[in-house]
Amino acid sequence: MGRNLQSGERLRPVDLARGHGLSTQAVRNYEAAGILPAAGRTASGYRAYTPLHALALRAFLALVPGHGHQTATAIMRAVNEGAVDVAFRLIDESHGQLLDDRRTLQAVESALRDLGSGTASTSDAGPGSSTRAAEPGGTFIGPLANRLGVRPATLRKWERAGLVRPRRDPLTGYRVYDESDVRDARLAHQLRRGGYLLEQIAPLLAQVRAAGGLEPLQDALGDWHGRLSARGRAMLTGAAELEAYLRERG
Repeated sequence: MGRNLQSGERLRPVDLARGHGLSTQAVRNYEAAGILPAAGRTASGYRAYTPLHALALRAFLALVPGHGHQTATAIMRAVNEGAVDVAFRLIDESHGQLLDDRRTLQAVESALRDLGSGTASTSDAGPGSSTRAAEPGGTFIGPLANRLGVRPATLRKWERAGLVRPRRDPLTGYRVYDESDVRDARLAHQLRRGGYLLEQIAPLLAQVRAAGGLEPLQDALGDWHGRLSARGRAMLTGAAELEAYLRERG
């Protein structure tokens, strides 16, 4: 927390920096980036900041945890240029992204519940399949496509996007999907049905693989919930500090 600043008080860069654990160069960089309004100059040519600059710095630092450095910079720059509506649009977009992230998390949790309750074997071919079963512990593209209700071409597309990574049968060269591949394909199918793009699904499946399966992912999902909640609260804090700055600017 910085000093109690009085109206009309002149502040040096070091005065702003000390209150927030920053370097004086960082303060000057923030001014150059438009995060702070342009500083006045003393008769000797030194920068002279004011309590308004202190409020701007507080607002920016409060916005960063919720919106990220790049968006927080754009918000402050827009405010300082008098384009408040642009700043509000940026804030709305950031809130929209948070909502999308929450929906993605809900879709993943729903898909995981569906996978956890599934009883299909990884080697059944499904009705009408003319493709032979793979060796024990795996299934070929035809049976898997049948079970999911998609075309084999769709599974090949998912493979190119990195969603599934089947091995190749050494004798036939056919794709062989093991249990983890089937899990990833079913999860991808659930998310695609929910309207998610392949490029959105790929990093989620990477988390599943990194966690070693569905069960360890529960901890990651808990952490994900925590991060989203922390981000939402940080947005509230940032909004309060930005409102204080806007009110002082008039």
